[in-house]
Amino acid sequence: MSQRSFWGWGVEGAGPSEEQAQAMVKTFSARLGVAPQALRPAPRIEDVSLPKPRCAPPDSLADICATQPLERALHTYGRSYRDIVRAVTGDFSPAPDFVAFPYSEAQVVALLDWCSSARVAAIPYGGGSSVVGGVEAQVGDGYRGAVSIDLTRLARVLEIDRTSRAARIETGILGPALEDALRPHGLTLRHFPQSFEFSTLGGWIATRSGGHYATLYTHIDDFVESLRVVTPRGVVESRRLPGSGAGPSPDRLFIGSEGALGVITEAWMRLQDRPRFRASTSVRFEGTDAFVRGARAVRALAQSGLFPTNCRLLDPNEALNSGAAAGDAAVLVLGFESADHPLDAWMARAKTLSE
Repeated sequence: MSQRSFWGWGVEGAGPSEEQAQAMVKTFSARLGVAPQALRPAPRIEDVSLPKPRCAPPDSLADICATQPLERALHTYGRSYRDIVRAVTGDFSPAPDFVAFPYSEAQVVALLDWCSSARVAAIPYGGGSSVVGGVEAQVGDGYRGAVSIDLTRLARVLEIDRTSRAARIETGILGPALEDALRPHGLTLRHFPQSFEFSTLGGWIATRSGGHYATLYTHIDDFVESLRVVTPRGVVESRRLPGSGAGPSPDRLFIGSEGALGVITEAWMRLQDRPRFRASTSVRFEGTDAFVRGARAVRALAQSGLFPTNCRLLDPNEALNSGAAAGDAAVLVLGFESADHPLDAWMARAKTLSE
């Protein structure tokens, strides 16, 4: 299994080569009008200085806990620009005191019980792709320490309701593994945030994730039927209902809570049949008002009821950075998917609206 990078995005050794990195420095230095800077070497775990642990796991949980420098460093930060800058410069001062890897909900309960009694902060950790500081052990002096609870061992699809197109899933499962488990059943969650490869179902729910699909089902909220959450006061489980008008939804307390209210261990999720028909195109808008005309096309598409799967407008600079244009045009990326019918008519109408 590939080793995740403890300081940056992706896996160790999978980044650009030295030659590619130097070319990127030249390209962006010229574009920004600054002098090229020397590349900083990638940090090595052997050179990282971590704070001394303030607490240790109890003997009853020691076999699912890790105190090795690599695990503590890996669980120190999310993956925002600020996080990566601090990691590259060797600042791992917010490292957790140890990392726990529960294999069952009962172990999560035991961890939270111990944390409550020992006055240790518990920090839920999924794939570690947070960009808002939600996984950092910045807990203040009110706690004796902090444990990062890595949920990626809770990674099973427990039950599939093919008739209702739903599944009960442990929330530590990573995006690719979830889609692999659903594929033999002809189903998909069809939720693809930018962090898809290195983020978990529980992380999507706890951060109220948004996917790349443009219309209809874009936020994880749209897929949640019910949740099971371990809190310091016990386990909370919402009822699995197709819809309810009985006041506030308990699920909404936890969707987007960043793990502050409890550890989400299971979820019933609405699924979809896997698409069989696809159609995609791109539309260029040139001239000084290129982006404005592109935005008008996007508005027309959004109000048409066509519900494109992908409807993303790149301004000239973003189109240049992504290789979609030479900086002289805005580019609309447009796509449709369906498990039921061909899409020629939808695409033809979308092109007309984009003219």
